[in-house]
Amino acid sequence: MQYNTQREQLVMPEYGRGIQYMVDLAVSLPSKEERQRCANTIVAIMGRIQPENNSAADSELRLWNHLAKISRYKLDIDYPVEIVPEQEAMEHPQPLHYPMQRIRRRHYGHLVESALKYAQTLPEGDERTALVGMVANQMKQNLFVWNRDSMDENLVMQDIKRYTDGQLQLQPDFRFASVGIPSNSQLANNGSSKRKKKR
Repeated sequence: MQYNTQREQLVMPEYGRGIQYMVDLAVSLPSKEERQRCANTIVAIMGRIQPENNSAADSELRLWNHLAKISRYKLDIDYPVEIVPEQEAMEHPQPLHYPMQRIRRRHYGHLVESALKYAQTLPEGDERTALVGMVANQMKQNLFVWNRDSMDENLVMQDIKRYTDGQLQLQPDFRFASVGIPSNSQLANNGSSKRKKKR
């Protein structure tokens, strides 16, 4: 008995070994007319294997390009659509560079640091006060998500001072927004609507 792991690796496993065998057979046919007829049949079968993609506008283009790829670009037929050249199809996109900014307190994140730096550039007034308040509430939320037990409004106020070397601080009358997880009753209400019997 021969296992699939001992067989040749599939070019596109999502179509299965049967399609791979059909394409290999089509490549080996001597007559171009036979190859063309065989290719048309294979593409129709490929469309049935993945019917969820048939509604897309480019489904025919995609299927014929997949056929060319499965044949390793050796299938000599008149393709009804423009096939992406082999070299271009094999190219991989450049990897995205991960931002390597140093974050003083990772649980707050880079955006909180950026917002506080921006707030320092604003002149004193309502806009600056409102921004610092929004950032403080976000810091409280982030702290709560990171570790509920360590969530402390005084710690948030101290961290704002540390981040900005004392240049920014909350107004004496500032009140933090409440932060918390949904109560058991809220969770129960959400679940009950999902459990209603269908008629």
